Amino acid sequence: MTDRVDSELSRRLLFSMQRIRCVEEAIAERYAEQKMRCPVHLSIGQEGVAAAVCAALRRDDFAVSGHRAHAHYLAKGGSLPAMIAEIYGKATGCARGKGGSMHLVDEAAGFMGSTAIVGGTVPVGVGLGYSIKLRRSDRVSCIFFGEAVAETGVFYESLNFAVLKGLPILFVCENNLYSVYSPLSVRQPAGGDVARKAAAMGAVASRGDGNDAREVFRLSAQAVDALRAGAGPHFIEFQTYRWREHCGPNYDNDIGYRTEAEFLDWKSRDPVARLERALRDEGLIGEGDISAMRRAIADEVAGAFAFAETSPFPDTAAAFADLYAGGPPAARA
Repeated sequence: MTDRVDSELSRRLLFSMQRIRCVEEAIAERYAEQKMRCPVHLSIGQEGVAAAVCAALRRDDFAVSGHRAHAHYLAKGGSLPAMIAEIYGKATGCARGKGGSMHLVDEAAGFMGSTAIVGGTVPVGVGLGYSIKLRRSDRVSCIFFGEAVAETGVFYESLNFAVLKGLPILFVCENNLYSVYSPLSVRQPAGGDVARKAAAMGAVASRGDGNDAREVFRLSAQAVDALRAGAGPHFIEFQTYRWREHCGPNYDNDIGYRTEAEFLDWKSRDPVARLERALRDEGLIGEGDISAMRRAIADEVAGAFAFAETSPFPDTAAAFADLYAGGPPAARA
C-alpha cells in the first residue's frame, strides 16, 4: 500500500467522514423519541481518525473498539441498517438486538466487536493479532481506544505481550482530552504522553493530528505496511476532540468541566470541514459533488432508520439463547 493520498482517496475519506457525521447527527436528532433505549456515545468531531485509519486497512483485517464505536464500525464496513437496528433493539441488529450501541459487531467486515468496559477489547485485539501470527497471515489487527485506556492495567499487559511476541497490531489511541468529565491533568502525570509510554515498552510509536484525515491516513498506511512486512506492534496517538456530551445526544459545555472557548477552538478544526475546504481549494471537488454526496448519504441514512423502525423486536425466547449456561432456569432445574 502507498501512503500517498491522491484525489480519489481524498474524496473517499470525505465521503466516509460525512457519512459518519450524518448518521450520528440523525441519532442525536431522533434520540428524544425514546425508541433507542440504550446509551449512545457519539464521536462527532472525531470522524477523521476512524475514516482514515480504516481506509488504510483491508476488509479482512481485524478491528475492535470501545464504547464510542459507531465511527469505527461504519468506517470498517459494518452494515449501517444493522447498526441502527441494533440501537433500536431489533432482531435485525448486528448483535440481534441484545447489545445496543456499545456492543457492535460485523465479522464479515472484520469488525470483531466493541464493549462498554474501558480497555475491554484491548486484549481481544491482541488475541486476534496472535491468531494472525500463528496462521502466518499478512492481516493486521487494529485496536481503537481512548487515552483513558492507558490508565488501565490490561493496556500495559496487552502491549507488553504484543511487543514480546512481535504481533501485527496497530494500536490507535484517540486522545480527546477527557475521560467522561475528567481532564488529563487530574488523571495522568504532566508530560507523560501516551505515545511515549508505548515507545518505552518497545512499540514503534508516533503522534499525529487526528483532525487532519490525510495525515492520519499517511501515518496509518506507513504503520500497516510495516506490520504486513513483519514488524512488531505500532502505536499511534491522534489528538482529537468530541463535540457532544460524553454519553448522550446533547452538548454539555454549560456544566463546567470544559470551557466554551476550548470547544469553539476545537470546533474550528472540524475534520470534515477541513478536508472539504482543502479539496475545494485544490480543485478536486465542487459544489455539485458535495451536494450529490450529501443527498446519497441522507438517502442511505433515511433507509437505515426506516429498516430499524419496521424490523421486529427479538422473540422473548431469544433472551435465553447464546448463554454459556444454556436455557432458562426452569429448563436447568
